Amino acid sequence: MTIGAWLDARRPAPPENLAARVRRALGPSLERPESDVVASCLGAVEKLLLSLRDDPEAGREVALDLLAADALVTYAFEAAAEDPLTLADVAQMAMWRVGQVAVELEP
Repeated sequence: MTIGAWLDARRPAPPENLAARVRRALGPSLERPESDVVASCLGAVEKLLLSLRDDPEAGREVALDLLAADALVTYAFEAAAEDPLTLADVAQMAMWRVGQVAVELEP
């Protein structure tokens, strides 16, 4: 199963505009195998947050992007929960990757 098919199987389904934004953030990763959900979602979150951080004009219009980032993190943890023995490692990796977005702001 691909990541795209895995997303299609999630219930309840997200609103259409949010689902479309999540898919756009994942891009070509949608064709990767389901086993790559965690890494692909966290990579998409990182890229999305970096683009928002670097946009000096960002305002309320980026709310959907922030919701997509939240959904991608949720999907990463949902996939990780399928193997509870790796959940702590995924949590640590997620905190590190998302934290790096803020660390790069340091002068």
